[in-house]
Amino acid sequence: MANALEHELDYPLGDLLPEAGRTLEVAPGVRWLRMKLPFALDHINLWLLRDECEGRSGWSVVDCGITSENTREAWEQVFASAELEGLPVLRVFVTHMHPDHIGLAHWLCERWSTPEQPCRLWISATDWNAARMASQATTGFGGEGAAAFFASHGLTDPESVARVRARSNYYATMVPQVPGQFRRLMDGQVLRIGGHDWQCRAGYGHSPEHISLHCEALGLLISGDMVLPRISTNISVIDLEPEANPLPLYLASLARLLALPADTRVLPSHGKPFTGLHARIRQLQAHHAERLEEVLALCRQQPTSAAEVLPVMFKRVLDLHQTTFAMGEAIAHLNALWQQGQLQRRRGADGVWRFSTGPAGG
Repeated sequence: MANALEHELDYPLGDLLPEAGRTLEVAPGVRWLRMKLPFALDHINLWLLRDECEGRSGWSVVDCGITSENTREAWEQVFASAELEGLPVLRVFVTHMHPDHIGLAHWLCERWSTPEQPCRLWISATDWNAARMASQATTGFGGEGAAAFFASHGLTDPESVARVRARSNYYATMVPQVPGQFRRLMDGQVLRIGGHDWQCRAGYGHSPEHISLHCEALGLLISGDMVLPRISTNISVIDLEPEANPLPLYLASLARLLALPADTRVLPSHGKPFTGLHARIRQLQAHHAERLEEVLALCRQQPTSAAEVLPVMFKRVLDLHQTTFAMGEAIAHLNALWQQGQLQRRRGADGVWRFSTGPAGG
């Protein structure tokens, strides 16, 4: 993000970050954890909310980290310290089904459940079902289906295709298990957590049914991945729904968040807590408008595949992990323009979809 855009946001904690295995208080009864991720995006923020549930005092967790020994050790360090004040974890809230958010939900729920009192997973039904399915058969970013899908959109070099095909257990390595029971979160639902009301705000486009949590009394929005301060949320089309059109869904979800107060403090899953929600939403809206115009301009020149769009949308060198996300995002922008009627698409004799402003093919 350009410095001019960065200056439109305010970071109340400055450059302060939680130390490994420790927390920072960001509001009364709300604590910030930061866990490592083995990707270019190298961390995820997790949140602890002081809670009272069915007569018990303790904490609720929001998001979990991927399943890995490092993440489990970091959680154990938190549990062994005074961070939780000797109190148990009562509930596990998960914003959505991506591995860095739901990966250790099964472990946390099992670790803190007792015969008398289960520690339950709370998540949207759509994302619970998607996670259960993906943990049993990787979808979207690995395996034969993903390789064929990306090849149909121009990612045809043999090495990339082979590497995508080989990631057949990609999701399951980070989410080997999803709790078999859950409590359903829905848009507009109000949860009583730690003496405060938190309202569920459903968002679409990034995951099937992403749930952010807004507390009016504390002036906080736990935004998950729907609003991030420095990077744009990944909006992808995957092989399971090849004609999906997630970008308008995401932009509509962003627009609905403008109903929240402008001074809301945003607790994002990546990056630092910030204020400037309305400014950041405007930045993201402008970002996607610019990308759509760039893609449209390229397709005016000649029929263009998603793989050929990558250098226009992403100006840096991408590793394979980033390339799969970038391909999904390029297809999302092409599908949006196609389904708006601004582009036509034709599948060539080589099996690759190309988009243009010319007449549609068969």
